[in-house]
Amino acid sequence: MTQRPFHHGNLRAVLLDEATAVLRESGVDGLSLRDLARRAGVSHGAPRSHFVDRQALLDALAEFGFERLTAEVRRVLEAGGDLPVRFRRVARAYVDFAIDDAALMELMFQAKVTQRAGRLHEAAGVLFSVLDGALGPAADAPSDADARDVFKMLFAATMQGIAALVSSGRIARAQADRLVDAAVDTMLESSLRERATRSS
Repeated sequence: MTQRPFHHGNLRAVLLDEATAVLRESGVDGLSLRDLARRAGVSHGAPRSHFVDRQALLDALAEFGFERLTAEVRRVLEAGGDLPVRFRRVARAYVDFAIDDAALMELMFQAKVTQRAGRLHEAAGVLFSVLDGALGPAADAPSDADARDVFKMLFAATMQGIAALVSSGRIARAQADRLVDAAVDTMLESSLRERATRSS
């Protein structure tokens, strides 16, 4: 394996990239600070200047995952379009990420549930804020504010469920694309969406 050049300012980024690669290859159980040091070509103790222990590494990886997914969602939203077009793009980006980095996605949401505060929650909040923006203006009725949160959670749960079917080998990736389109159409045509947005 070709080692990436680094200096003291980017070792953390190199370690997170290597950790992401390990997750893809062998899952969470394959992660260790010692192995990451070997892969990065640094001393065994070098990673501890950024991650005090393995749990700190896992938390940082989860945060990194939210940042990557948020960046991808923002990227696909830059193309614009009406709500159905925007959300179909976002949905496919979300599912692609969840398939390509299934172990990372699982880690992200496990960590969000177990960690009560901190940068991880902030990173997750940014993702859902971007999703909120993609949904468009909120409905005027304060009583329907909860519908917006439910819509976003339902969207995330549905897309992760479709990705899980692909990752487990239950369906082919092409079939997942059809499910994504059907799910987006169903959600956008629902009364939940009407309560959550100022639909035109």
